[in-house]
Amino acid sequence: MIVQRYRGAVAGDAGKDPAEQVAAAVLAHPAVVRLDGGPFGTVASYLPGRRRVVGVRLPATTGEPVQIVVVAHLATPLPRLADELAAAVTAVVGPVPVDVTVSDVELGPVAVRTDVGPLA
Repeated sequence: MIVQRYRGAVAGDAGKDPAEQVAAAVLAHPAVVRLDGGPFGTVASYLPGRRRVVGVRLPATTGEPVQIVVVAHLATPLPRLADELAAAVTAVVGPVPVDVTVSDVELGPVAVRTDVGPLA
């Protein structure tokens, strides 16, 4: 893995592995419910000490994309979310391609309108 080239930082993440920094940047987006490992948990970064960052895979060679898999809130337009997450990832790791996969969506709290009368 070519982690030495990732020198970006997310506020408060000094000393963390780049995969952890990417995870923090992605999870900071309000439309992201959680990271997901994708099919069979295959999207993950393995760190020293048997640690794993599920939902983030940094490339093994130059030119490969960073892969992230998320569960998103349904109310968010998914193309916009993908663009915003790619920008957040490149702010951490630099100008690399980013593959964003939305594996699932969840409903947020449903707003109940009280300003309308009964159905007639």
